[in-house]
Amino acid sequence: MAASEHLSTLFDADRASRKAESALLGSSDEKALIALLGGAVDEALGLPDPSEAATRLERLADLCAQVPGPAMADALIRILGADDPAVRVTAGEAILDVGFDRYAEIARAIERTLDSGVTGPAMSELPFVLAEIGEPSALKLIRRFLAQEDAETVGAGIEALASLGDPSALEALEPLRGDERMVEVPEADEEGTVTLGELAEAAIEELGGQG
Repeated sequence: MAASEHLSTLFDADRASRKAESALLGSSDEKALIALLGGAVDEALGLPDPSEAATRLERLADLCAQVPGPAMADALIRILGADDPAVRVTAGEAILDVGFDRYAEIARAIERTLDSGVTGPAMSELPFVLAEIGEPSALKLIRRFLAQEDAETVGAGIEALASLGDPSALEALEPLRGDERMVEVPEADEEGTVTLGELAEAAIEELGGQG
């Protein structure tokens, strides 16, 4: 097949994909659509083939972000917990898009996630999502990540609070001074790890407190 034919095939596939997406999202039965997408997310997360799982999850993140409602916000957070870093980036961007437009949906979904006690990669991503959206309630929500058992989750919460730049976070950070749990930090020393206490002290200084 000539290169021009391959290109035509790609254009045809793209047109077919956009047409199918429009028909899917234009469904008159919203409940059925939400159930379909939620089920597809769970199915993709359980696939043994990581390449196929990533392909589906990246597409599903875009679709779920276009459908309002708590179930789809929850589905986006489940996708954010995927093992594939590229999938998490796509899901994070989708959550940000929804968060800027429909913040309450994302905030409540994060609250449900915290209440459920779930662990995994999403818990280290969500504090940064909240900080980037920057709504007034972000501080209160991010503080809840500091109470989690997983050290990486706590570390993400510390860094997110520092990035908010709100000195009222100092009260939440103070109890973490001296915490000896280790976390990986890209900017850390050659070993790539610091203690949560060190991370907290750096955040306290950044927010204007006494290191």
